[in-house]
Amino acid sequence: MKKEIIFTEKAPMPKGPYSQAVKAGNLLYVSGQAAVDPKTGKFLAPGDIETQTDLVMKNIEEILKAGGSSLENVIKSSVFIDDISKFNDFNNVYKKYFTKEPPARSTVEIGHFFEGMCVEIDVIAIVP
Repeated sequence: MKKEIIFTEKAPMPKGPYSQAVKAGNLLYVSGQAAVDPKTGKFLAPGDIETQTDLVMKNIEEILKAGGSSLENVIKSSVFIDDISKFNDFNNVYKKYFTKEPPARSTVEIGHFFEGMCVEIDVIAIVP
């Protein structure tokens, strides 16, 4: 099986030695995304988990499109939040992106990210 690196300018540039996503066979592995503006590379909405979750999901959606998939094909997501007491605020936004047949999910309180970061999400999706 050969891997294919996925990249789109409609999502944030990686800030380290990783790819936005990697396709292997019919699976697409999207790296953890934060609330970063793809055009400016700037981190947005410090401390606001709802706005950050919405931005993260939009970035993931663009990467999935670039890899030939979509949110409907996500089979697993891993969510890292800075404070578990913000879970309901996060979840209220997240569930808008998965209205039917949501993926399997793990959610973990990570403690401290860099200043103001509340959430990071990565996903695995099927490429039909």
